[in-house]
Amino acid sequence: MRTVLVTGLGGAGRTTIAAATALAAARGGRRTLLLSPDPGDVLGTPLARTPKECAPGLWAARIDAEVDFRAEFLALQDRGAALFDLLGAARLAEEELTPLPGSEQFALLRAVARAAGGLTDGSAGGSYDVVVVDLPPLAQSVPLLALPEQLRRYLRRLLPPERQAARALRPVLAQLAGVPMPAEWLYETAARWDRELSAVEALINDPGTALRLVAEPGPAANDALGAARPGLALHGLRVETVVANRMLPAHSPDTWLAGLAAQQAKCLDEWHGAWGSGTEVHEVAHAGREVRGLDDLALLDVPHVPEATDLPGALEADIEDRRDEDGILVWSIPLPGASKEGLGLVRRGDELVLTVGPFRRIVPLPSALRRCTVSGAALADGVLTLRFTPDPGLWPAGR
Repeated sequence: MRTVLVTGLGGAGRTTIAAATALAAARGGRRTLLLSPDPGDVLGTPLARTPKECAPGLWAARIDAEVDFRAEFLALQDRGAALFDLLGAARLAEEELTPLPGSEQFALLRAVARAAGGLTDGSAGGSYDVVVVDLPPLAQSVPLLALPEQLRRYLRRLLPPERQAARALRPVLAQLAGVPMPAEWLYETAARWDRELSAVEALINDPGTALRLVAEPGPAANDALGAARPGLALHGLRVETVVANRMLPAHSPDTWLAGLAAQQAKCLDEWHGAWGSGTEVHEVAHAGREVRGLDDLALLDVPHVPEATDLPGALEADIEDRRDEDGILVWSIPLPGASKEGLGLVRRGDELVLTVGPFRRIVPLPSALRRCTVSGAALADGVLTLRFTPDPGLWPAGR
């Protein structure tokens, strides 16, 4: 299965490009699913949470955060009923529940998790060849795509899997301590969450997943993409395509229109130079009107969905052994667009806390570097170079 994650700047036509991408894939003979919080207006048909066939080979579903939140909360409440009753808690009814902040993000993650597991539905009649996901704007999508890794780390710290082996002792411990011990459902829920988050994380990191950024070329868009680029690299998010949407005609007799077109062309040149050979910059012409319905979507020249993509992750361990020459090991991490002013490095045990501007990621050190001390760091040409010196107490001589 190929997955296309579409995000971009607010108001740049993100949902429109996602829908046009899904339609193009379906017209190319591939069973395609579009997931979006609100694709109905663009597709020209109302949608529900259950996938609906909108065109031959194209199904679409609306991600409903409110319904998803209620279903998940009530299920959690049912699983923990014994503990809640023990504590004297009054259970909440469905009509009392309203979505909390963050509900939309979790609903989207669960929808992606189902797709990652080979989402099937009676109306679709089977699994899909292509799944196109309409993500929130870029500023929210970077932390959203990093969330599965972060939440799994929190779960492992708060509810270590190895402690589940002691579940048989809890009744005895509860009698000795005189207080209830953590219930079975807590660990079962944590394990279920971990499986779902693992599926999303695997999909995001899969070579078959493409991330596409949608922006309308201009100074503000250029600044926004430049600010987000180090965060994308920090979290290992591979950008396959930058879609320059609503491109104006290059040669117009209208002075005002020609000025805007020249501004777009200048920005486009900068994107071609900045994103390098690993990322395609694809132009989509301005439709001249609001895009609504399948006929309008079919006119947009969106990037096709290739059979496979294999872009390298930004934090893949590239370790150079220089012990013979300099007595060190070097770990190189590509962070294009990062600046020294916003860079922070802190080692915590076997983990490294990396901060780039407003973005932060905690990454485990490769095994070879855990037996070393950090002896220096440098940032040049978009690459962070970390120097490690072997610890004699942990790295025996001659190895």
